[in-house]
Amino acid sequence: MKDLKFFFLLAALASGMITFSACTDLEPEYTDSALTEASDGTFTGNANDLLVSAYNDLGAFTDQANIYSLTAHTSDEMIPPTRGTDWGDNGVWRTLHAHTWDASHAFVTNSWNQLNSRVFRCNQVLASTSPAPTAQQAAEAKFLRAFYMYHVMDFWGKVPFRNVGEGVDVNPRVLTRSEAFDFVEKDILEALPELPTVAPGGDVTKASKAAANALLARLYLNKAVYKSSNPAGPYTFDNADMDKVIAACDAVIADGFTLDPDYFNIFKTTGVSEKIFTHNGNGGNPENRLRMTLHYDQNPSGWNGFATLADFYNKFENGDQRKGKDGLKDGTEFEGVGYGFLVGQQYKDDGSQVTNSRTGLPLAFTPNVPLLGAGTADGIRVIKYHKANYGNYIFFRLGDVVTMKAEAQFRKGDAAGAKATIDALRTTRGAGDIGALDLNKIYDERGREMYWEGVRRTDQIRFGTWSTAWSDKSSTDPTRVLFPIPQQALDSNPNLRQNNGY
Repeated sequence: MKDLKFFFLLAALASGMITFSACTDLEPEYTDSALTEASDGTFTGNANDLLVSAYNDLGAFTDQANIYSLTAHTSDEMIPPTRGTDWGDNGVWRTLHAHTWDASHAFVTNSWNQLNSRVFRCNQVLASTSPAPTAQQAAEAKFLRAFYMYHVMDFWGKVPFRNVGEGVDVNPRVLTRSEAFDFVEKDILEALPELPTVAPGGDVTKASKAAANALLARLYLNKAVYKSSNPAGPYTFDNADMDKVIAACDAVIADGFTLDPDYFNIFKTTGVSEKIFTHNGNGGNPENRLRMTLHYDQNPSGWNGFATLADFYNKFENGDQRKGKDGLKDGTEFEGVGYGFLVGQQYKDDGSQVTNSRTGLPLAFTPNVPLLGAGTADGIRVIKYHKANYGNYIFFRLGDVVTMKAEAQFRKGDAAGAKATIDALRTTRGAGDIGALDLNKIYDERGREMYWEGVRRTDQIRFGTWSTAWSDKSSTDPTRVLFPIPQQALDSNPNLRQNNGY
């Protein structure tokens, strides 16, 4: 094996890793994706096999740590409380929520490794010769490379890049955030003509025109952030970019995707009308989203970890089906565990109370939860992927696209069009007319639609709420819009420079 400069030496990483408690089920990934490449850069790859690996690599997003933790624990929608000694882990979770991480944070390091190695694997697909990729395979690899690189650009504001064929002594060049944006945009636009059109119910585990358009919409919606000379803003949203968002969203809708009248059906095996791009299940599955939040005494037994914040929960109106669905009413759910937000007394399917074995008292989840010193029942739990019937892990779905379209309509001055788009969504979700529209209402609506799906951090930065205080987060440091470049990456590549504030 060889060192790819920005993929770290295994021995150095292993010796520096902290030890996690069993309840968090952590298993850091160490990856060298270029095992088929010689030290002089000579490469012979099988495009078919490498593309399968590139899709399987999406499993990194389904873990409760690393990439997902950077998107969720750092935001105002999720809190990772330490309960006694459970979830202490030397503060690795708490520092994310409090915005006090540094360049040695394990999840920052692991995510950097995971994402950059996956970009390189896509490079390998495109450089393969035995066999070479077909036109569609090349398009799929470009879509996946764009997807992975988008996250590197979003998290760190710069992207190390190394072509297949360069020898081990070549330090990866570093793309600025603006250059990375252009690279990602070019990959998507070049991929689009060769990708298949996939309608609802088709194979959404593979790249398609709809998936590419959904990624393109997200890219253009955040262009003001990624092209800004100051990562913390202020941001200027160009009408031409908002038109591109709307066009990309309309292209997804034109492929036949429709809103599901039962919100939690989206996350089941039977829900197909909204799913645009999902993970195929290899290397990770949505059950992590279930176990990471459920109490030990629920069935299935959870890890009693993460909760939402009371302020976030209070954004939901009664009657909005996204707020939750009782798991007892029809007798077909799994041990009384409901959908959405679990708050108050918890019950089994037979109607009896779930008991907290650690206190001997009935298990009732309370809205308020501290970051440190939480009780085992503190905090509202959240279930989207249910044990009884969860489907593939979702990266893009129609609710995401619709809320992106509404935001773009409003930002370009079409308040009436944005309101019509939002109200159509809310009607489907069982919520009422949103009333006079403003950016704050669009921001809250996107939160209600997309909670715990890995987009809240990016939304908060775009809407300007990131550098405010909430819950146990007192830091308002604007440099936290970017994560630090891991120290090991700086040590291995002299072309990298640390982000401001670290």
